[in-house]
Amino acid sequence: MPIRQLPDKVSSMIAAGEVIERPASVVKELVENALDAGASEISVEAHGGGVEQIRVADNGHGIPHDEVELAFQRFATSKLTDASDLDAIPTLGFRGEALPSIASVARVSVVTRHANEESGTRLDLDEGRVVDKQRQGASTGTVMTVRQLFRNVPARRKFLRAATTEASHIQNLVTRYALAYPEVRFALKSNGRSLQTPGSGSLREAVAAINGLNVAEAMLDIESADGELQAHSLCAVSGMVSQPNLNRANRGYMSFFVNRRWVQSRMLGYALERAYHGFLMERRYPMAVVNIVLDYDMVDVNVHPSKTEVRFRNGDRVFSAIQRAVRGTLAIHSPVPEIRRVGQSYPPASYPYPAEQSRSNRHFWPIEPFERAPDGIERRDDGVAPPDVSVNETDSALTPRQALPVLRVLGQVQSTYIVAEGPDGLYLIDQHAAHERVMYERIKADAAASEPQSQSLMEPLTVELDPKQQELAQTHMQL
Repeated sequence: MPIRQLPDKVSSMIAAGEVIERPASVVKELVENALDAGASEISVEAHGGGVEQIRVADNGHGIPHDEVELAFQRFATSKLTDASDLDAIPTLGFRGEALPSIASVARVSVVTRHANEESGTRLDLDEGRVVDKQRQGASTGTVMTVRQLFRNVPARRKFLRAATTEASHIQNLVTRYALAYPEVRFALKSNGRSLQTPGSGSLREAVAAINGLNVAEAMLDIESADGELQAHSLCAVSGMVSQPNLNRANRGYMSFFVNRRWVQSRMLGYALERAYHGFLMERRYPMAVVNIVLDYDMVDVNVHPSKTEVRFRNGDRVFSAIQRAVRGTLAIHSPVPEIRRVGQSYPPASYPYPAEQSRSNRHFWPIEPFERAPDGIERRDDGVAPPDVSVNETDSALTPRQALPVLRVLGQVQSTYIVAEGPDGLYLIDQHAAHERVMYERIKADAAASEPQSQSLMEPLTVELDPKQQELAQTHMQL
């Protein structure tokens, strides 16, 4: 087969496959264009998960009449002039691929009016072809409407998720940028639900609108314990992080922005998790809104067409700056409690084994009370015992793997870990995890016996859910 130049329509559809992965990708590109245009109000509406229709309206400076059609040509942009501009990109968009990529896989209508013009312009496109262009009355700004997304790419449309899932991705994206730009008023209507931020410039108020007032009140402003950290660092770290007692079971509530651009980075996430080391249990994650500000030439955002991946020139210093700033904030607001020394010792607690257990499987050794607790360890009178469960006398003997040996309690560290001595050496027991395991085993046993215990509340309990949790609850309501 000879080498041929692909038609513009085919090449545009190929490019669209990289830029437009799902309806949320369309919203992302249009919202970023609105922010680059200086909008202070952005409205997003999505129907059918964004497949049927997406409408994004803003009050930015708009597009001049003679440039509207040019905006839908590939690599046409107002944000770059030559190759040197790629070394320091201050805008969210710059590639000139978003609008032509969207137009090539959908029907697009744009109504825009530039601030210096008396009337607006309406342009209609179908699969990248201009269908109509005319003058029209309009307010300053741009209204972009995208209909029948992927209408000419049935394979891509077939692999989209359910409308509720696609709507949740749109909601997730809008809330990210609402946190990055608290001075911009965002309004979202999708899947029969609405969300609006005040646009007051207060990050805490934006968090309250998105995650609820209780969460906003429990968030901490990032401030370093080292007052000169920001001045001597290559980057400045700002935003909000949650108190250790406000945590989640996944990383979905951690948002990172580089120069107010939402990015997805394992390195940034790991830096935040390391900052919380010792404050959170394993597999628990904080809520955070972290913005890293650094010189534009210190970060490369031209890594992928989606512009959600970045590369840092000094990644180690960025990692350290995040870790120190967040760790310093936690040290100020959530100091580690001191471990008091207690001179009095208490005898260890023990429990009887089942009668059938052979003596050869038991572990005994002389128990002598300590004269004093080791330095830095608080001694408590809490013994370590297994779950308070009954054992049928006919059950088989326990093996050493199943039975907790007799332990000598030495003390407790940070009100979290029980330090004990056993026949095999030193034991460190996470009392919170142990309690969770006990409750888990009880629930599992009740379920196996078809006797789950439940109790109705005397008074209704109001649970405050953020939009993401509301979507999940609505999806699984039948359960």
